[in-house]
Amino acid sequence: MQLLLSRIPSPLDEILLVSDAQGLVRALDFSDYEARMRRLLREHYGTYQLVDGPAPAAVAAALSRYFDGDLAALQTIDTATAGSDLQRRVWKALREIPVGKTVSYGELARELGFQDPRAAIDVGAANRVNPIAIIVPCHRVVATGGDLKGYAGGVHRKRWLLQHEGALAKTTESFEALRLPGF
Repeated sequence: MQLLLSRIPSPLDEILLVSDAQGLVRALDFSDYEARMRRLLREHYGTYQLVDGPAPAAVAAALSRYFDGDLAALQTIDTATAGSDLQRRVWKALREIPVGKTVSYGELARELGFQDPRAAIDVGAANRVNPIAIIVPCHRVVATGGDLKGYAGGVHRKRWLLQHEGALAKTTESFEALRLPGF
């Protein structure tokens, strides 16, 4: 499988975007988590080849609009993932969490129809290996009580994304300190 790797600047650091020949997003992660992204690609697709190139124009434009404040822009991006049935169900449910809202792992498990309280652990595990950060908004899942735990891109980025989306109060120290020059 040949996939296109694009590097996109963002307020949170450089984003690595992986897309296929049809322009579907297969992975999105931060440049300092490239090894994790490559591991997930290997787990999902086996043998693959990454070729550097430009991001699909519509995807790059939607990401730019999102970071500029059009928080609904990511809903227009088409994605494709492998993964288990449970993982794909969780990732689909993540895209249904409204912008500006958060849910707990337990709430998400119940929303998916699980009655056993321990199902939150399985939902958390699926969330943890989500290959498409931001677009499949795993950052909107928090611990019971609202604690910001378990974001593969770093809790500081999870906080920034939730503040950007209006789910947390914005503070100069935590929100603006991560913004890179030019954004």
